[in-house]
Amino acid sequence: MSFLAFLLLGLIAGAIAKLILPGKQGGGWFITLLLGVVGALLGGWLGSVLFGVELGEFWNLTTWLLAIGGSIVVLLIYGLIAGRRKAA
Repeated sequence: MSFLAFLLLGLIAGAIAKLILPGKQGGGWFITLLLGVVGALLGGWLGSVLFGVELGEFWNLTTWLLAIGGSIVVLLIYGLIAGRRKAA
């Protein structure tokens, strides 16, 4: 997968993760891109470690599910960190 395709995957996966999770998450498109790319990396890594599946082609359903799942995890962690910072 090319670098631009990976960025697009991260942006879309981050946006889908924001739609799935309830509540209002802060950040604009750049934060969504960043969280999505980190989530796609995390999802790919966890998929290879736990299930023996890697991020493959752009149009592969497994790739999208791993990227979205990783983005949800990263978004949850980001919400916990950002929530603590606002409360302090």
